[in-house]
Amino acid sequence: MVLLKTMVAYELHPEKWVDQYADYLFNYAVARVSDAEIAKDLVQETFFAGLNSAKNYKGDAAERTWLIAILKRKVIDHYRKINSKKGKAEVRINYNASSDAEGDWLEEQVADPFSKDGASTIENEELGMAIQECISKLPKKQAMVFNMKTIQGMSTEDICNELGINPSNLWVMIHRARTTLMGCMNQTWF
Repeated sequence: MVLLKTMVAYELHPEKWVDQYADYLFNYAVARVSDAEIAKDLVQETFFAGLNSAKNYKGDAAERTWLIAILKRKVIDHYRKINSKKGKAEVRINYNASSDAEGDWLEEQVADPFSKDGASTIENEELGMAIQECISKLPKKQAMVFNMKTIQGMSTEDICNELGINPSNLWVMIHRARTTLMGCMNQTWF
């Protein structure tokens, strides 16, 4: 028996983006950059980039999926910028080591993932192993939720449906996992 896959062509409706996707994109961005102002800027840049490249949209993916793909590139560009020499200089100027501010500029302490330098590659591998080691110490369900949301990039709705939990429980588990992971990384890596 041959199954035919039907293609659904999607259309863009930029006039509805802010109402329909701004909150989702903001939550996606803030989970990755841990700074609400930067996340807002990235979402705004995503909308501008979407408008500028709307003529290239083929309709193969849903509007939200397409916008998330743009946002992912904006987040990567953000980290590339702050990991560049100019970006690191800006971080050093703005960084207050005596502050207990959230974030503590993890980027300043992690090797540049785009560097061709052998030492950076080794450091990135070691960091990856340290992160995996810390994840393995999490309670099973927290580790599973953290992997699904943060590493695999699954949607909140999909995770909640798969695990039979509500969004509040999901975000509590993710918060606890991140807090535990940061403590573990501070002990074993930094």
